[in-house]
Amino acid sequence: MFEFNPTRAKWEQIAEIITARIEAGDLQPDDKISEVQLTEEFGVDRKTTRKAIAHLRTAGLVVTRTGMGSFVTGRTRSETN
Repeated sequence: MFEFNPTRAKWEQIAEIITARIEAGDLQPDDKISEVQLTEEFGVDRKTTRKAIAHLRTAGLVVTRTGMGSFVTGRTRSETN
């Protein structure tokens, strides 16, 4: 199981990890970001995962399509600034 830094919010740390995966090319444009898989991978509540995804959506790294899920946009953090 993932070890979180206890001085920082878990959702923030998860968002940073997903951002790093996008920037490294581990997650490609149109790859689905599964709440269920993230919840299991990090051992957190689904609410925490949703907050991380919402942050990524605000940053322009992820788009959420109603009834389909969340997907990588193909943009990087530097392109969204």
